[in-house]
Amino acid sequence: MSGHSKWANTKRQKMANDKVKGNTFSKLSRLITLSVIEGAGIKEPENNVRLRLAMEKAHAANMPKENINRAIERGAGPDRSLIREVIYEGFGPGGVALMIQSSSDNPNRTMSDIRIVMDKNQGKLASAGAVNYLFKKCALLIVKKEEANENQAFDIGEKLDAFDIDQDEGRFYIYFPYENLGHIKDKLGEIHYESAEIDFKPQNFIELTDPKKLDQLETLISNLEALDDVHKVFTNL
Repeated sequence: MSGHSKWANTKRQKMANDKVKGNTFSKLSRLITLSVIEGAGIKEPENNVRLRLAMEKAHAANMPKENINRAIERGAGPDRSLIREVIYEGFGPGGVALMIQSSSDNPNRTMSDIRIVMDKNQGKLASAGAVNYLFKKCALLIVKKEEANENQAFDIGEKLDAFDIDQDEGRFYIYFPYENLGHIKDKLGEIHYESAEIDFKPQNFIELTDPKKLDQLETLISNLEALDDVHKVFTNL
């Protein structure tokens, strides 16, 4: 079990505080719509794990039920082929690698918006494949320590075929094959989880100690995640 990075924990807390930025419901709507599209048009959350997880996020943000239903119908409607998930790659200050997860009905527009933010904040957009080999696509399950002890966390990890378990002061971070996301309800029993989603886990890290570059990186990520089309930015810091 490795120690979960301080940056990752700080970033998670910052992301929660940054909900005021951008249009949270718009982002969640896109996520729900994309979940239906990628789930072959299945609109029932019990039969579409990505939709279920997206709806859990929407409920946690107090998104109105009618907004959720509209987003689901959009994913099964005639314009569903226009929206797709796009991963953009780049570098931030100090050479930190970035994986930028987005959904868009106009990837060229989204790329242009991302490029503008990168150029203004000491970042650089890279070509496809430039950094993705530094990350492992997987699933991440976050469980609060008040819900599970260390033995239970390892037991959950074993049931999900986890390849790594991190922790910080209050949470366990269980990394496992994303193909097993659909099985978490069956494997956890009575244990409640804080979140479960697709993740890009760094395979090696870069250390950045310059306070100025750290501030620049935080600003860059905040501005990227404020874009309507961007859901999350993963780094190898």
